[in-house]
Amino acid sequence: MRAVPLAPGTLVAETPRLRLRAMADDNPEDAAMMLALLNEPSFIRNIADRGVRTLEQASDYLRQGALRSYAEHGLGMYAIERKDTGELIGNAGLVRREGLDGPDIGYALLPAHVGQGYAEEAARAVMADANERLQARRLLAIVNPENAASIRLLQKLGFVFERMATLPRVDHEVGLYHLHLVPEAST
Repeated sequence: MRAVPLAPGTLVAETPRLRLRAMADDNPEDAAMMLALLNEPSFIRNIADRGVRTLEQASDYLRQGALRSYAEHGLGMYAIERKDTGELIGNAGLVRREGLDGPDIGYALLPAHVGQGYAEEAARAVMADANERLQARRLLAIVNPENAASIRLLQKLGFVFERMATLPRVDHEVGLYHLHLVPEAST
């Protein structure tokens, strides 16, 4: 997999309805969206409570997570923006996670935007970017085994259940899924 640093604010992918871009710690909209997302009960239940309660903590969270990952790995979690309104509705992307041997796809939406196909659209854009720009050949996904909606989406995207796993800094067992990507044909 290719790892070229990614600058904050870079447009990573565009779909008919969405833009995915690298977040920036100095963008108040990014910090506000992350603060709302990280404190959403479904995020806390299905992913984790990150203990982020203020805009300053949200900016720090972006610096220590997404921005560090962009610089070190050329990937990370990206802001999802609706093209029609410019509204930030969640995040999706890839992370390098301790205990996994490949990039892990993730996605999370604010509640008002769930059930409209945005998670699938964003995840497919992340997968295409992984295949084309990053030249990844295998993606992983971890999921809370009680998160039926996320499991259905992973299966729809072509991910296959591998096994239950315990990972460092994850306080519960997770389902581990994988997907093999096919290189794009040269034109």
